[in-house]
Amino acid sequence: MTTTARATVQHEDERVRVTRWDFAPRESTGRHVHAYDYVVVPVTDGQIEAITPDGTATPSRLRAGESYARPAGGEHEVVNTGDAPLAFVEIELK
Repeated sequence: MTTTARATVQHEDERVRVTRWDFAPRESTGRHVHAYDYVVVPVTDGQIEAITPDGTATPSRLRAGESYARPAGGEHEVVNTGDAPLAFVEIELK
């Protein structure tokens, strides 16, 4: 069984929420829907899979400091598929 990654809210106000996610290998965010546009800033290099509700798994390689952005509305689960701990910071734009 996959365990849940640790989410630590670092900052939240009326405009943004900043959450650091820390994953051991095979840990997951759990299935969720993004209510806001967001930016992900990888803290470590790593390998993930984003799994959609229909079971489609999309692998991605994260590189420390190489950010990406996504729009609100996406529904998925993110799993650390690498062999090492993984961390990223998620910045939600309210």
